[in-house]
Amino acid sequence: MAQYIITYLGGNQPSSPEKGKQHFAKYKEWLSSLGDSVVSPANPFKNTHTVNSDGNVMPGGTTSMSGYTTVEADSMEAALAMAKACPFLDIGGSLEVSELMQMPG
Repeated sequence: MAQYIITYLGGNQPSSPEKGKQHFAKYKEWLSSLGDSVVSPANPFKNTHTVNSDGNVMPGGTTSMSGYTTVEADSMEAALAMAKACPFLDIGGSLEVSELMQMPG
């Protein structure tokens, strides 16, 4: 079975702590619904820095990527179906789904 990365892009913060709790509950429910397919759930990013080709380091990122989840699925279509049910979409975010290549060694 192949592994896929679901990358979180953009998204809006919930408007209140209560809305945040509701969203997080939906997110946990979604992860639970994926069962054993989840390899690495909920990997948010913080304190991002960018290292440029000249070695210069800048605080912040150059993309809107905010985290990822790794899942196992039989096909890209199955991984996309998982992503389509993700509540991150409810807060204005988008998702990219990529198959991980297995490198030798």
